[in-house]
Amino acid sequence: MNEQFNTNSYEHQRLSHPRKVPWVMKQTWLDNLFIHYPVKLEELSKLVPQSLTLDTFNNTGWISIVPYLTTSVRARGLPPIPGLSQFLGFNVRTYIQINGKPGVYFFNLAAANWLTAKMAKQSFRLPYVYLNMDYKKVGDTIHFESAPYRRNEENLWWKYRPISEPRLAKKGTLEEWLVERYCLYTVNDKGEPFRSDILHRSWLLQDADVDFQHNSILKQFNLLSSVGKPIFHYSKKAVVRIWPILPCSKNE
Repeated sequence: MNEQFNTNSYEHQRLSHPRKVPWVMKQTWLDNLFIHYPVKLEELSKLVPQSLTLDTFNNTGWISIVPYLTTSVRARGLPPIPGLSQFLGFNVRTYIQINGKPGVYFFNLAAANWLTAKMAKQSFRLPYVYLNMDYKKVGDTIHFESAPYRRNEENLWWKYRPISEPRLAKKGTLEEWLVERYCLYTVNDKGEPFRSDILHRSWLLQDADVDFQHNSILKQFNLLSSVGKPIFHYSKKAVVRIWPILPCSKNE
């Protein structure tokens, strides 16, 4: 699928190839914060299933923490379901490529709706957990807080705001490599790779001023001493279509 988008004065063209089956879900992601860490490859590779191939930028691996607000969730052909159409969440991910198709692999996803977390875990084979979360927006500043993974740890929180004009990631840059990915990968109980495609307009990115406390996430994956200085991006909105999760094929 060849798509060209025009956003204000920006024009960006990309080539995306979702599977030739209907998309199954639509949702909107708001106030997206991307916190990207360079990480030692030898440590990162220990966390990724053997059937998945780590993707690197200039021989450096990356892990990202991404809090956001999801709204307007609906299945194809159906209206939004009350109680399921909006929830807070965050994910912890790294970067994968299979058969030349770059995507993301989630170490963990958290949602502030227990039924959403349960359904996504079952239907998409994703490592979802339910956590209490709180979100407040004052002016252009977002306050986002989450219960920790373990009871004896301090809460996770992020305070952030955009500090630049929106822009599209330039071709060939680290920015583009990190965010312009339109599928997710996971594995089944046998370690076999599966893929779900997504499609949305290319990210409009802004630099962000960020304060945070999420060291317990890095500790959970034994990465606290293996990551470098983070870089930050903010994106206000993405309207997303999601395809079913299916086995990866060597012929794709």
